[in-house]
Amino acid sequence: MDTRQHDDSRTSVRVEPASRLLAGAAVTAVRAPSIWNTQPWHWRIAHDTAELRADRDRQLRSIDPDGRLLTISCGAALHHACVALRAAGAAVAVERLPDGDDPDLLAVLRYGGTLDWSPMAQRLRRAITVRRSDRRPFADEPVPEHRIDRLRDAARRAGADLHVVRPQELTTLSVAAGHAAAAERTDPVYRAELAAWTGARLEGGEGVPLDTVAPVGARPVPVRDFTGDDPGPSIYSGIDVADRNARYGVIVIDADEPAGWLVAGEALSAVLLTATDEGLATSAMSDLVEDNAARAMLRRMLGSVGQPAIGVRVGVPGHGAAPPQAPRRPAKDTVEVVVDPRA
Repeated sequence: MDTRQHDDSRTSVRVEPASRLLAGAAVTAVRAPSIWNTQPWHWRIAHDTAELRADRDRQLRSIDPDGRLLTISCGAALHHACVALRAAGAAVAVERLPDGDDPDLLAVLRYGGTLDWSPMAQRLRRAITVRRSDRRPFADEPVPEHRIDRLRDAARRAGADLHVVRPQELTTLSVAAGHAAAAERTDPVYRAELAAWTGARLEGGEGVPLDTVAPVGARPVPVRDFTGDDPGPSIYSGIDVADRNARYGVIVIDADEPAGWLVAGEALSAVLLTATDEGLATSAMSDLVEDNAARAMLRRMLGSVGQPAIGVRVGVPGHGAAPPQAPRRPAKDTVEVVVDPRA
């Protein structure tokens, strides 16, 4: 067998139809959201199976020592790939964490024939191409409740719950975000990793470009400051507060362990793509779970039922041009296809 990196060239290499479908889905999954746009995954396609593996070299040591956010990121890629396959009319069986002796093997997808055409899968597949993190203040209009209900349903179908934060819980969310930000700003390892992933590495199609970060300003719940500067004004500073109509959700799982983290990533992807299909803007809020104390605050907010996996911010898009999409690594760096030289 030959192992070849996937690329977009027209080199004459015979690849089985199932492998071609799976490779195409893995390339689509490059668009999945990930912590600081690290894209910590690797796909290996062989015949009718695709293996999704964690790339530990891209794990953030300061805020993700356990690999929770890395695994959530890979779960989002897994969901993106499954959406692409369903949209292509392909059935697929997914085995999560199939080998207890190989924790980096997160999932195995097996092609299972054809499916009937699905309008919803087509809509979510289109959403993959246009979704982006929008950290700008949202428009000054509320999100209709029926759209919030769709997001809850999307998370539930993916195997998790979406707790939509109630008005009386906003203070807890704000305190958790502020506590996490204060703790991380004093950590030199965090500041070094933040600098590395917002500047020096961007030529490789990764990291967070500064033109996608949020403007400084007072908000009911602060968002991460990717510039590394001092904190901006608070809601008590007397200036106008932006983002008043943002809605906040927390992806909730049963257990704080790798199997749950993977499902959380799938649910996050489902929520973000459904929101995009509904014309809403979104951004994930991993800072709410990176700090142990902040995560404990969220768990108390949930009544100690379930485990908070990651936050998400949702709203009606603001005025003006949408922020650019974050760059992505070339497919040849993340997808390899095993081909039979006799084919």
